[in-house]
Amino acid sequence: MSTQHFAVIGHPIGHTMSPFIHKRLFEIAGVDADYTKIDVAPESLGEEFKNTLSKLDGFNVTIPHKQNIIQYLDEIDKKAEMYGSVNTVSVKDGKSKGYTTDPDGFLKALEAAGIELDGRIMILGCGGVARTMAYEIAKKGLEFEFAVRPQDVGKAGLLCLDITRKIPGTKVSFGLMTQIIGTVDVLINATPVGMYPNADEQPIHNCAIGRCGAVFDAVYNPLTIRSKPCSLSAQRRTAQRQSAECQCSFGRRRSRKKFGTARALIRKILTGCALKRRKR
Repeated sequence: MSTQHFAVIGHPIGHTMSPFIHKRLFEIAGVDADYTKIDVAPESLGEEFKNTLSKLDGFNVTIPHKQNIIQYLDEIDKKAEMYGSVNTVSVKDGKSKGYTTDPDGFLKALEAAGIELDGRIMILGCGGVARTMAYEIAKKGLEFEFAVRPQDVGKAGLLCLDITRKIPGTKVSFGLMTQIIGTVDVLINATPVGMYPNADEQPIHNCAIGRCGAVFDAVYNPLTIRSKPCSLSAQRRTAQRQSAECQCSFGRRRSRKKFGTARALIRKILTGCALKRRKR
């Protein structure tokens, strides 16, 4: 059997640990395959799909292509269609099919961390990752809200309408990140803010984070960073997500801190990757 070829696409893509993780998993599983990263600017997605991606055996999709990639695929599964987001694409016999595994990773990470979706739930951002998390929350019949940047208000409004259309009866609203008032029981960071190499950045102010009971951070790189009071990323642990970006990070604040544990293999691979980065 010839070598299989896979990749992850995004823009920017320098933060990703996917090639390192997948190469190790291929070695462990005895699979003859390679895996690389491809930086694809939004305006080049169509051309890149035609000339490169469609010729691979499969590829993973990260920011900012999880929604725009759909128009180029031959087919998407029912879950990806409902959520309007794709993070994994298989290519067989010249036909491409898209899937989303983000919601599975989200729920498994919450379960591992002992974080219950209840009370006031707030999602930061309204992109592809936020969409999948929002639909999982809506399917549970829970009320929630989005907090977004001023330039994303229109996008957030359309997403709320889409959710209530597909899941009637859902109570969802949106507001600005800069205007978060009161306490939040579960805060979900579905933005790329804080991702390597901008690890010290935060999507919202420390004071707002300090009023949260539990925080789920979808940013998995860096695995660990310098601790800051009330920071979204004050402490990190990882949990497996069944996708290219297969980690979700999460934490509890202060005396209520409670962390989930990663599968030993993924944790070992990630730690090795983090050490490798620090040595550079």
